[in-house]
Amino acid sequence: MDNTNEKIGALIAQIRQERGMTQVEFAQKLGTSQSAVNRMEHGKQNMSLETLGRISDTLNKQLITLNGKAVNLRIEGGHELHGSIDTKASKNATVVLLAASLLNLGTTKLKKVPRIEEVNRLIEVLTSMGVAVRWLPGNDLEIKRPAELDLSNIDVAAARKTRSVLMFIGSLIHFEKEFKIPYAGGCELGRRTVLPHLYALEEFGVDVFTKTGHYHVSNRHELPKRDVILYESGDTTTNNALLAAAGFEGETVIKMASANYMVQDLCFFLQKLGVKIHGIGSSTLRVKGVKEIRKNVSYSPSEDPVEAMTFLTAAITTNSSITVKRAPIEFLELELLKLEKMGLHFDVSDKYKAANGQTDLVDITVKKHNGQLIAPKEKIHPNVFPGLNIDHLPYFVPIAAVAKGRTLIHDWIYEDRALMYTEIKKIGVQVELADPHRIYVNGPAKFKPTDMVAPSGIRPAVMLLIGMLAADGVSTLRNVYTINRGYEDLADRLNSLGARITVMHDLM
Repeated sequence: MDNTNEKIGALIAQIRQERGMTQVEFAQKLGTSQSAVNRMEHGKQNMSLETLGRISDTLNKQLITLNGKAVNLRIEGGHELHGSIDTKASKNATVVLLAASLLNLGTTKLKKVPRIEEVNRLIEVLTSMGVAVRWLPGNDLEIKRPAELDLSNIDVAAARKTRSVLMFIGSLIHFEKEFKIPYAGGCELGRRTVLPHLYALEEFGVDVFTKTGHYHVSNRHELPKRDVILYESGDTTTNNALLAAAGFEGETVIKMASANYMVQDLCFFLQKLGVKIHGIGSSTLRVKGVKEIRKNVSYSPSEDPVEAMTFLTAAITTNSSITVKRAPIEFLELELLKLEKMGLHFDVSDKYKAANGQTDLVDITVKKHNGQLIAPKEKIHPNVFPGLNIDHLPYFVPIAAVAKGRTLIHDWIYEDRALMYTEIKKIGVQVELADPHRIYVNGPAKFKPTDMVAPSGIRPAVMLLIGMLAADGVSTLRNVYTINRGYEDLADRLNSLGARITVMHDLM
């Protein structure tokens, strides 16, 4: 217990300092003494669930999951946003880099890693396999894997909360002939088949069958005898094929590959490990792997285009002007073009490089539209890169809601996500469901406050949060674990732009 108190105390001290608060200021907000805060931060004071809940609310940061109780957001809407915000490192790049770290028998350091629930769950899976993972200052993450992994004690509960655990298979086949991985979880977006992964891995001599809640993997570890043509050009499928190819000295050709941002980040990281890859950014990748990788490497995942799109959407929906800094422009260009054709005005800075030395970044300043946006003449639909990003599509729902006219949004990829979009009716948006994949949004809407539970999809949940920012009055969005899976300190960061969001915890 003492060790637990010390860990919680150290976390409290770190977050307090990040918030720029002295112990005295924190004590005043918490309604206690500075000496009590000092005891907490040094692990010398027992804290009840109620106390931990109050500390979490004061710091606007969930410290721990309190007995599985829900985290809720109270949103006082109707306030204009202003100022600027930096885009954080990509969540989807980070999770595949965690899987890729298993290829390296040396030490891997990932820089400025987002502290989000999905990353936390994958760290729990890694540590349960015997990997030493520790946080360093500046949100850097150090990963040291042992020569022999223990796959008999994988943290099943953590693994089943994230679909990203599937990508562990591509790395593990280079070390294990037989193993099992728990069924992948994550957002509930309908049937998300894993067959494209299995078809790709078959080319490397990998057989996967499902039994008793696990994927059972048997592995002959063979260099593909032909080009690996992906059944679908999916991001995680491409990543799994790349991880599989990275451990073979011969050449693997991967066709119909995704060229999306997280795939490119994985390619850049693998190059640092000594893997030769040609065709990065295209649909055909030629990979010459390394049989044994033992390097001490440091890598910075690039910024997250989905997060940049989130803040752009918050500005547009609330008719605000803000600057989103460090936005990866290559993965936002089509979205910006569609917004331009809807009548949005914005400025884009000159390009500069991300810390990975590869990705082009810009600063985007959104101008107030004052209700002059018009619905697009064509439907809004996603596609594999270079199409409109699949994860950006939900954010066109609140954008369409502030535009004049009727917008057709076609989410052809996920069976259930368009159904989640209809939840925005509860905050005053006129939506018609055409079928499980298509909705019509009629604008402009008069957003209204409400009290509701967040849907299980990350982006649909944030879509509702953004709509609540535009609604005059107080809304409550309940059980926002799904948002915390994909975003770090989203409420606090929106508050830095002028939003008024309070994090609350259910303690009963």
